[in-house]
Parts: sequence; structure tokens; C-alpha cells
Amino acid sequence: MQRTYMAKPGEIEKKWYVLDGRGKPLGRLAAEAARILRGKHRPQFTPHVDTGDHVIVINADKVILTGNKLQKKLYVRHTGYPGGLKVVNYATLMRTKPVFAVRKAIVGMLPHNRLGAKMAKKLRVYCGAQHTHQTQKPEAWPV
Repeated sequence: MQRTYMAKPGEIEKKWYVLDGRGKPLGRLAAEAARILRGKHRPQFTPHVDTGDHVIVINADKVILTGNKLQKKLYVRHTGYPGGLKVVNYATLMRTKPVFAVRKAIVGMLPHNRLGAKMAKKLRVYCGAQHTHQTQKPEAWPV
């Protein structure tokens, strides 16, 4: 009888990968980053164990939105107070806080539980082409 392999948290070796957002659609970049953070690119993927790697996203300000999403897509939040609905379109959001927009897209594709929160801590997003993680020897993720 064949037994299903289940990875244990201690036996997974974490790597660091760099994803360049220059000219990439936001959703495609976010899906690929979430896939790496989750660990679905590994043969030892186990759904209930964090088997993913660290991800560094650079050039978050150069990410594009296709079609009319830049004007029509909205970021909506509520402060919790009466009349506290805040609505911002993505043209303004990408101009003022591109790191937040990219991070929100990636974290939204991770599981919404404690395991997803643990995976989200392994995500770093930067506006420019420079990052501060040269010591970890990150590899460029093949596109």
C-alpha cells in the first residue's frame, strides 16, 4: 500500500526568490507570488504545513492593471464609525501606495487563517529595484 507523504515543518529548507513587477499585470504577479509563498511549486507540498519560500517583490510601482481597472477598480474599507466608508480607486492607490496595493493582492490569495498569516510574514514588497536582503542570496524567479 502506498503511503501519502506529509512534510514536517522542520524538514523544509526555505529559499528566497525575487519577483520583478516591471510591466507585469497585478493579478498574474500576485498569483505567482502566492504560489511560491504557499509552497505549491514544491513536490513536497502539504496543505496544512507552511512549505513555502520567502518572496521579495521589486518594482511594485511599475506593476500594471489591464483594461479599465485602473479607473474602475475600487479599494473599499470602513473605519467602523457611522458614515466611515472610505473608497479609493486604484489609479490613486497605485500612485500613492503601490506597495500596499501589491501586498493586498498577494495576501488576498493566501489562506485566511493562522497558516496564511504565517505565510504573509515571508513576503517583502519594495517600490524600486533595490532591496535589503542581499545577505539571504535570493534567486531570481524564472518568469
